[in-house]
Amino acid sequence: MLLPKVLILRTAGTNCDYETQYAFEKAGATVDIVHINLLLTNKKMLQDYQILTLPGGFTYGDDVSAGKILANQIQYNLEEDIQTFIDKKKLILGICNGFQVLTKAGLLPSLNKHHQEATLTFNDSNKFEDRWVYLKICSNKSVFIKEEQALTLYLPVAHGEGKFVAKDENILNKIMANHQAIFKYVNERGEDAGYPWNPNGSIQNIAGICDPTGQILGMMPHPERHVEPTQHPRWTRNGLKECGDGFPIFQNAVHYVKSNF
Repeated sequence: MLLPKVLILRTAGTNCDYETQYAFEKAGATVDIVHINLLLTNKKMLQDYQILTLPGGFTYGDDVSAGKILANQIQYNLEEDIQTFIDKKKLILGICNGFQVLTKAGLLPSLNKHHQEATLTFNDSNKFEDRWVYLKICSNKSVFIKEEQALTLYLPVAHGEGKFVAKDENILNKIMANHQAIFKYVNERGEDAGYPWNPNGSIQNIAGICDPTGQILGMMPHPERHVEPTQHPRWTRNGLKECGDGFPIFQNAVHYVKSNF
């Protein structure tokens, strides 16, 4: 059986690469953290992996807008290599800043390939939001989600530009009709709710989406920060779960690779 290989892409400002590495290794994968400059000089190395991950952080200091510079590097230098990767039924995961990159590179929602159709913009609160949120799984279209897992997750967010906005109403309607909205922000009862449960004002409370194939997933909350049950802020009061709420996302990806490659 193939041991899944994960490439975690980093650059200046990435800061969640080691937590993401830990999560994938705990799930049974081997992981390499690769700087974007190394990948650009050796593009063929991407095909040695089955999962590409863009972790959280503040790439290039969010100097133009969150994730935009790295998105341009990917879109204009790696477009063909990324498309080959996708055509081979491999997986891509973008978390927080990685989600911002995937949308701005045109990889999500990918209704019209290689065109930007959505963005993550400034929070309605006009401030950095660092809190734990409840997420409801709205669709199992994504490979990273399985029907039998818990429908509500508790994960942390940490972002200043996390408001999901589609290019227009037509794009938003297609995302919803195609069941590409995987996660939405809810309150502790699993109901739609505004701030602070929706920490950024995302349209229709969208917290994460996938592409039409289900192979690419982007999400603003951080599953890699709730892998161990002791990472839950109330574990001493509520007791320990078997694993953190974010861990199944990594397990499902690793299981997919083991079953299909």
